[in-house]
Amino acid sequence: MSPALGRTVVGGFYLTMGGVHLGLVAADAQVYRHFADQALLPFVTDGWHDVFMADPEVWGLALMSGELLLGILLLVGGRAAVWGWYGVIAFHVLLMVFGFGFWLWSVPALVVLVWLAHRDPVLAGRPLGQRRDVGGPGAAAASDQAHAR
Repeated sequence: MSPALGRTVVGGFYLTMGGVHLGLVAADAQVYRHFADQALLPFVTDGWHDVFMADPEVWGLALMSGELLLGILLLVGGRAAVWGWYGVIAFHVLLMVFGFGFWLWSVPALVVLVWLAHRDPVLAGRPLGQRRDVGGPGAAAASDQAHAR
């Protein structure tokens, strides 16, 4: 999988999940009520019920906005993608405090995300002038083909 394709897939996934949160809020925001019941730390469960569930529509839309932002950052590429990678990795690490059940998703997802981010030229420590993704996903693929020759 090319670095640009990995970034596009993860960015698209986050845009999709933002839409899922919009649907959850529109259908019934109370669906979030038991999300933190198995959290590893009691303050996470308490905070979830006291803060998030005090106004689940607002917080559900905030969650949606955060996921949309991360997806957009990855899809834009360049320096924005650096923040997108950091954000999606941090998101999955933080998701793990909600209980061991979330580890079943988060650990494999983190392995894939870190691998994709590591392969992405925007995180490879290259100076701006040497980056291969400056023109977006298509330019990165074209650059990859040119460097392979």
